[in-house]
Amino acid sequence: MNESLDFGTSNTGANEESLRMVSSQPIGNEPVSDEELRPHVLDGFIGQPRLKAQLQLFLDAARKRDVPPDHILLAGPPGLGKTTLAMIVANELEVPIRVTSGPAVQHAGDLASILSSLDTGEVLFIDEIHRLPRAAEELLYIAMEDFRVDVMVGKGPGASSIPLTLPRFTVIGATTREGMLPSPLRARFGFTAHLDFYPHEELEKLIERSANVLGVNLDEGSAHELALRSRGTPRIANRLLRRVRDWAIVHDLIVVRPADVKEALALYQIDSEGLDRLDIAVLNAIVRNFNGGPVGLNNLAAMVGEESETVETVCEPYLVREGFLIRTPKGRVATEKAWQHLGLTPSDDVSKLF
Repeated sequence: MNESLDFGTSNTGANEESLRMVSSQPIGNEPVSDEELRPHVLDGFIGQPRLKAQLQLFLDAARKRDVPPDHILLAGPPGLGKTTLAMIVANELEVPIRVTSGPAVQHAGDLASILSSLDTGEVLFIDEIHRLPRAAEELLYIAMEDFRVDVMVGKGPGASSIPLTLPRFTVIGATTREGMLPSPLRARFGFTAHLDFYPHEELEKLIERSANVLGVNLDEGSAHELALRSRGTPRIANRLLRRVRDWAIVHDLIVVRPADVKEALALYQIDSEGLDRLDIAVLNAIVRNFNGGPVGLNNLAAMVGEESETVETVCEPYLVREGFLIRTPKGRVATEKAWQHLGLTPSDDVSKLF
């Protein structure tokens, strides 16, 4: 990418809060940040092997045809690398990337201003695209398919629509809730990539790479201990690695051993299964206060002192996925694995459920 190009002059009229220019490459001697932990080429992206093969073929075909690729939709839970993949696509195509998000685009005019300032081949990355306003979604339909926007001139009976032709560009949309995307918008993406949670082996490789970037000397087995506690999510793995780095700095450690990882993360109340304080509180409430359940969401939230939405969206997905919790029509039920994790023996009534 040509870093010297100035695209600021072409953004006149764009909503500055909803649009920012970013580079997929670090600039100068910037301190190590999340941006620098991200790989800049597809070969350096760890994990998601099937998706990488599909995306590589998709981009290679576009380069050989010498045209911008079709629009791309990246779907999956938070922290799995959707933004990183968008940056990689722009870097592989050697084109600028504009970054905005669904909540930042408050009116259709905001999106129209962004679209009209795009140059040929540019990538427009829209994070949380499922949260775009309805009017902006309808404007995006036409822009993605026909590469034009209709600009309204005047008001009332004398108002008229003037079509404005756009250069061919690529939209990359990222969403954590693909089901909330309207069908007309989803159908306009030529390539849809679904990101899955990472197995421990791939997370170990990612942690080792990040440790090299951060300058953390991990002993054999330390990356494995971190991977076990990272919930299959690279963002969490990098966050925990930073906390272990802090521990090593404070305690003047040259090499971080597995025991150091356990001790550091125990301070942050993260156990061997990646469960944090709130996860344990939820399991304790179900097991100790409700004899394993079933218990309703509102009662459970009141018992742990959190909002119902927090328990449902932050804790439950991982607890259900890892087999600690079951959702039933009567409420939440702790599994035998949850009892064992808390060092307890299931009661006879609970044992009959399994």
